[in-house]
Amino acid sequence: MAAEGLATIKSHYGPADTMNRLEAEVKARGMTVFAHIPHAKGAAALGLPLRANDLLIFGNAQVGTPLMQSAPTTGIDLPLKVLIWQDAEGSTWVSYNDPAWIARRHGLDPDGDAAVKTMAGALNAVTAVAAESP
Repeated sequence: MAAEGLATIKSHYGPADTMNRLEAEVKARGMTVFAHIPHAKGAAALGLPLRANDLLIFGNAQVGTPLMQSAPTTGIDLPLKVLIWQDAEGSTWVSYNDPAWIARRHGLDPDGDAAVKTMAGALNAVTAVAAESP
């Protein structure tokens, strides 16, 4: 069952290649990478099994700040996050919060908000490059 507001696409690459492609594309588009959290690596350090599960946190303050000015609670969902994960069958997936959902969650009007549209376009673009075959 899909979670509300969560966009998920299948990657044509393994988890490491998908993450590398994602991070390179984020940087190529001038966004700042704030953190890369390798959940599976942390679990392994404790002897706990976890399939590939890596989170990249990134953004552009010029785009996100207007949302936080309108509704400070959007700061719980920003900066943007993309999760690269692997299912039990070995398929790699790319998931992220839909910016329109974030806007609705915090009472913003996504249809008239240029920042929401910019975020959605950026997320669609970087995840497509990360996941789709050439």
